[in-house]
Amino acid sequence: MPQELTADSTPTPKSGPGNRREQIGWYFYDWANSAFGTTVATVFLGPYISNLARAAAGPDELARFFGIPVAPDSFLPYCISFSVILQVLFLPILGAIADYSNLRKRLMQIFAVAGSTATMFLFFVTAGTWWLGGLLFIIANLSFGAAIVFYNAFLPDIAAPEDRDRVSSVGWALGYLGGGLLLALNLVFYLARDTIGIDTGLAVRINLFSGGLWWFAWSFVTWKMLSSQGVARALPAGETHLSTGLKQLWATCKEAAKYPHTIRFLIAYLLYNDGIQTVFAVAAVFAAAPLAQGGLAIGQSMLTMVILMMQFVAFGGALLFGKVATRIGAKKALIIGLTVWTVVVIYAYLGLRGESRFLEFWILGGCIALVMGGTQAVSRGLFANMIPPGKEAEFFSIYEVSERGTSWLGPLAFGLVNQMTGSLRPAIVSIIIFFVVGLVLLRRVDVRRAIAESGNRPPAVI
Repeated sequence: MPQELTADSTPTPKSGPGNRREQIGWYFYDWANSAFGTTVATVFLGPYISNLARAAAGPDELARFFGIPVAPDSFLPYCISFSVILQVLFLPILGAIADYSNLRKRLMQIFAVAGSTATMFLFFVTAGTWWLGGLLFIIANLSFGAAIVFYNAFLPDIAAPEDRDRVSSVGWALGYLGGGLLLALNLVFYLARDTIGIDTGLAVRINLFSGGLWWFAWSFVTWKMLSSQGVARALPAGETHLSTGLKQLWATCKEAAKYPHTIRFLIAYLLYNDGIQTVFAVAAVFAAAPLAQGGLAIGQSMLTMVILMMQFVAFGGALLFGKVATRIGAKKALIIGLTVWTVVVIYAYLGLRGESRFLEFWILGGCIALVMGGTQAVSRGLFANMIPPGKEAEFFSIYEVSERGTSWLGPLAFGLVNQMTGSLRPAIVSIIIFFVVGLVLLRRVDVRRAIAESGNRPPAVI
């Protein structure tokens, strides 16, 4: 009997939960795309674009983006906000289309290539084209989020319910390891720039290019080892994938009342993850900004070393959280992690002053590293158990919107408060609020009931 083929023409008789090859292929996409989050979004792009915009600013110390006055340190946070708004508009539609057509792998490939290519083009951003860095980042970040939707949707297919926290945590851990390895190479290259004979701007541009190239090249391991799952459904007469996807998304929204505790979890995740994403988005700008503007005046080399340290600590932290979640349950592990996040951000607002700020920055970075991957990995594994079968990409698109849906608010508030007050520090208060409210809502989620409502088998420990 011939093998049945998916929409991507990939045989799938040996795929499914517990397939080691599928899991390894899935892990490698975390290894690939994490370079964008570390080398590009967290370390090099923010300070580089801010410096270019500052050099292009007029006598009023504001740069002009197509005639719009923008504070140099606010430009990239504004771009982050806009790219996230686009994700909120498009990702649920793409998720619905992917589930109906079974084009998850194909769409994941398309957006990964688009995002990594836009990232490589950041090499061409110089003083005269500082604004191009924002436009390319919008494309790259939108594509990054879209590819993650389809990537996450594979988790229920490749891991059994009791194994999803572990598999998700291993993926996050390898992502930190891969991102950390490239960042280490980038740091060595950046520190050796004078010896090599290149200026600082060119060194940064080469590092930005390397982030896109790493993402692009390592993704091919995933394409080789991860096969498509399931079978495409026939389109109704006169319908297209777009129209059918929109109708399926609308039907799911109307059925949301069937999954009240899943929705409650998404709201909690939307809030506490906004705090996490905002920290990631603005940390480099906050650390590098002058003391007079509420920053820490930390140089690029030290900032890169702190982020590098965090990558390798986070590798162990993600694996540790996977084991903790398996032993005590995902919800309890999340509560522990979010409590640490809240304490760290409160200290960031109250402390980090004077000459001791450098040592404090290292310590806070280590504390964050222990929980940052674990909280996100466990959240992903927990949500995978709450998804109705057959709607993985659609629900993970909603999950991604929950991840990104308010994460534009944090960077936007950061940019606006900075522009109005001339100081970066007051914006930290809004981050604290997101963590506290999200943590309170998470405690009210009945995880076992959420899994039962979705029609899935709960793991032994929740």
